[in-house]
Amino acid sequence: MVTEQTAPQQTATIRIAAIDAYRGFVMLLMLLECLHLARLAKQFPESTFCKIVAVQTTHVEWVGCSLHDLIQPSFSFLVGVGLVFSTFARREKKGRFSGALMRACWRSLFLIAWGVILRSVGDNHTRTNFTFEDTLSQIGLGYVPLFLIAQLRMRWWWLAFAVLVVGYWIAFVIYPLPLSDYDGTLVGVPMNWPNHAEGLAAHWNKNSNLAWAFDTWFLNLFPRQTPFKFNSGGYCTLSFVPTLATMILGLVGGEMIRRAQAVKSSLLYLVLLGMIDLAVGRAMNDFGLCPLVKRIWTPSWVFFSGGWCFLLLAMFYASTDAIKLIGWSFLLRVIGANSILIYTIAELPIRDFFVTQLLKHIPHSLLTLFSENTRGLVANLIWLVAAWLFLWFLYRKKLFLRV
Repeated sequence: MVTEQTAPQQTATIRIAAIDAYRGFVMLLMLLECLHLARLAKQFPESTFCKIVAVQTTHVEWVGCSLHDLIQPSFSFLVGVGLVFSTFARREKKGRFSGALMRACWRSLFLIAWGVILRSVGDNHTRTNFTFEDTLSQIGLGYVPLFLIAQLRMRWWWLAFAVLVVGYWIAFVIYPLPLSDYDGTLVGVPMNWPNHAEGLAAHWNKNSNLAWAFDTWFLNLFPRQTPFKFNSGGYCTLSFVPTLATMILGLVGGEMIRRAQAVKSSLLYLVLLGMIDLAVGRAMNDFGLCPLVKRIWTPSWVFFSGGWCFLLLAMFYASTDAIKLIGWSFLLRVIGANSILIYTIAELPIRDFFVTQLLKHIPHSLLTLFSENTRGLVANLIWLVAAWLFLWFLYRKKLFLRV
């Protein structure tokens, strides 16, 4: 629903510019996908800068992390951060728990359903595509448990986090490895795929793990065009479990900011937690306990991506609220204030229609000023500007899509 509010932040009592700025940064990274910056490395193969841009603007194939891979964990992390402030505001107003729980259930159902709808849009789908690895669906599946956990003291947050991460790790380890004559090509994995792991890490190999086995049962309970056999990217429904752990880290980050009496101590805690999480996630990967895989949200990924989320939150908090210098983040906050809306716009074929019509109606004399390779880039840049101006209009009118 679109609502008119007095402020773009989630609560009327506490406004943290860093939250909207960080969220806007994440959504901007998502919007920049339309520029296909990775293609620059092919056009300029000798450029080190273009190679770096290509790596950081695309998802890694399996093990590892790029800046682009931090979009989904950051979005999930910020759900936890925002929930801290909305919970605190409700308690300050002495709002009813039952009403808040009903709203949490509604948000959960809406996010799950909206994620399914966005995955069902397209020429290749003649019926609803019931799949739940979409960012919104993943958050929706874990939102009610997150809401209930948020009502407890922080020590219970850490206990819930430990149970989720350790339990998820044990579940994957217990699931048996495929037999030696297993043909990975049947599930979209070439036999010579370089990301095959051995030993303990093999329990997280693509489309031969516990989460894949769960989806071959669960997703086929729904009506489908064809029976589900595997996800080509290795994504899975059960990732919502460790995603919930990431959102709990967001609760911790939000609480560090909300209740800190001194800005320096707040930042110190965020940076310290970030460095510890990075070290733990990296160690789990390097010592073969669990590979660093975003696509199936391995326990090591929870720590590693969570570490970056803490550090990014600290960076935005330090550069906005801490020093009372908020103006520079206006561009990002405009995007972050309507994150669900811009996520929907990015997922729907609106941009393709806009770019096609733009190129069709631009005078030929202007088109000749650009090469074939740069016309699409320029058109997509115009689309980005138009999308931001639309969000800015909504921001000025105080219209925000809230679930």
